[in-house]
Amino acid sequence: AMFIATGQDVAQSGTSSACITQMELRGDEDDMSLWISCTMPCIETGTVGGGTNLSAQQSCLKMLGVQGAHVECPGRNSGQLARVVCATVLAGELSLMAALCCGDL
Repeated sequence: AMFIATGQDVAQSGTSSACITQMELRGDEDDMSLWISCTMPCIETGTVGGGTNLSAQQSCLKMLGVQGAHVECPGRNSGQLARVVCATVLAGELSLMAALCCGDL
């Protein structure tokens, strides 16, 4: 859904979805916390051309602050969009783990 909303090439969603999620308990017995990371080494995103030229998709990119090419650093907006997509995947992974732990799946 995120790819469609931001005008990405939907055909790339298969290769871009390769993901490594790691979870680790940190701290001592009195103060434990969960460390979670998500790595998407093959994600392909763009903020210019193709579907990013459609008005609805431009609105989504503008809302995320990544519409078009970055003036000073080409590729910066695309990289930021990739981080937003990865953060969205991370939230989904955390939600799935919570549902699994609660027995809701």
